[in-house]
Amino acid sequence: MTSQPEINRIGIIGAGLMGVGIAQVAASAGLAVALSDISLERAQAGLGTIRKQLDRQVSKGALSADAADATLARITPVVGLDAFAEADFVIEAATENVPIKLDLLGRLKPVLRADALLASNTSSISITMLAAATDRPDRFIGMHFFNPVPVMKLVELIPGSRPRTQRSPPCAGWPSGWARR
Repeated sequence: MTSQPEINRIGIIGAGLMGVGIAQVAASAGLAVALSDISLERAQAGLGTIRKQLDRQVSKGALSADAADATLARITPVVGLDAFAEADFVIEAATENVPIKLDLLGRLKPVLRADALLASNTSSISITMLAAATDRPDRFIGMHFFNPVPVMKLVELIPGSRPRTQRSPPCAGWPSGWARR
């Protein structure tokens, strides 16, 4: 049986609606998050969106100001993929566009550590096809978060097609360990 890897640093590609939700949940669970987009301004805007959501929770008394500040401190807006060199796990949450996703996954090959896990948040593109574009199809999974991510506790895991001799990636049981603490 494959043991669950320890996840402390996570990278999120895409600071849009889904990416910021995933980043917020991961940071709230204590993970260090690198939030990337096509420009630093967009990644910073994503952090601004998270700040607004956390401020709303603080104003309703659902979250302490200290907890909100700690969550924000764990998120670093970045541009490019080099910031993921030390990531334990990277989730691609870019726009639902096959060429864009394939390009991003291909450009991650020389950046990621050999033991890093990789996922896509796609809801409509073949996980098997995306996994084949990586250098780690055995460490790749679909993780379809539902919107709004901080509210919806469901995460759909999609392993893709694998030979009978190949197990699901070691991340297959992992979201319950942080996404829903």
